[in-house]
Amino acid sequence: MEINLPNIISVDDHVVEPPDLWTSRVPRKHKENAPRLERHRMSLDVLAGGVMKWRDASDGTNWADVWTFEDVRMPLTNTYAAAGIRGLEVQAVTLDDYPRASWIQADRLKAMDLNGVDASVCFPNTIPRFCGQTFLEGKDKELGLECVRAYNDWITDEWCAGAGTGRLIPVTIIPLWSPELAAAEIRRCAGKGSFAITFPENPVPLGLPSVHDTNRFWDPVFATCAELDVVVCMHIGSSSKLPTTSPDAPWIITSLLMFENSVGSLCDFLFSGVLDRFPGLKLAYAEGQAGWMPYVLERADKFWHERANNAFGSSLANPPSTYMAGRIYSCIFDDLTGLYNRESIGMSQLCFEVDYPHVDSTFPHSKTVLRDLALQAGLNDSEVYQFARGNAVQAFGLGRFGWDS
Repeated sequence: MEINLPNIISVDDHVVEPPDLWTSRVPRKHKENAPRLERHRMSLDVLAGGVMKWRDASDGTNWADVWTFEDVRMPLTNTYAAAGIRGLEVQAVTLDDYPRASWIQADRLKAMDLNGVDASVCFPNTIPRFCGQTFLEGKDKELGLECVRAYNDWITDEWCAGAGTGRLIPVTIIPLWSPELAAAEIRRCAGKGSFAITFPENPVPLGLPSVHDTNRFWDPVFATCAELDVVVCMHIGSSSKLPTTSPDAPWIITSLLMFENSVGSLCDFLFSGVLDRFPGLKLAYAEGQAGWMPYVLERADKFWHERANNAFGSSLANPPSTYMAGRIYSCIFDDLTGLYNRESIGMSQLCFEVDYPHVDSTFPHSKTVLRDLALQAGLNDSEVYQFARGNAVQAFGLGRFGWDS
């Protein structure tokens, strides 16, 4: 079967933060305490139950570059930048061990060309974690705010600027401890060309109010995003709590169950009333996959119809599944089941991701993976175009960068 395969717009990739990102950008009084890379020997003690634990080691283990910030010591690991490598044993490494395309813009653009990727939505990778949790957990919130702003300035003004304009799409972080400061930062970054933020799948494990909060803690964030057409992106793991079955379960169990975080998050947003209050709000679940969505949407609609008297805490104006179209996007890198069930989800809500440079990335064979998925799922040319790039243009408003839907 012949298939018309367009170039890809990837809705989930990552960039390794350069060593001087914060030390060169925060105000002088904060430079000594800003995140910085130090070289140490590190050894992995635990890789189970969804947790990796490291210790300093002088026993001949590999040298590692370690991000240091307040009480945090986070070594770079090979998994942060291991695109195309399988059967990897987790190790601490130095920045020198990473492919240059993971953190050098010119090399990233060449790697995208090689992989048939026209544009790439770029999430944080190392010390900020996937939604800036590190700065939420820090003691000095004044410094934390400066670190958030420094990251956002770097990704908008450098990584996604110049030759990367319109090809590298920024996702900015927010000061999660203050919705008012966050709304101001969203507005500031939108003025610099960033129309996506990264937000926790579930704020509660981070010690923050949920999206059900009766005081509507998050409303300033959601209102600003809806007003400015800024996508709220929720990356797997952005709540700093990964699913597992037991403390001694191997890491593969956590990897298999990652989608559970997206399930809970979607249920929260559907039944919280947030999507009713902010009809312009858009959500995107990075690495969320979609094979689970038809069942969850079916059950959500049945519960809505059966409990219309609000006896179970639902006061939605419309069935939950009606909030999907044009508003809730699932990001897929290898989910054939989701594509088989595209009519139950909405073909317009499914986006393709490459996840460069992570170990799960399909680089450098992403177009081959896309082609195989499309053929196995029986996508027609219009559906292939939607999945490969058209839906991404709609979700992230990429017409602002010159991309046609």
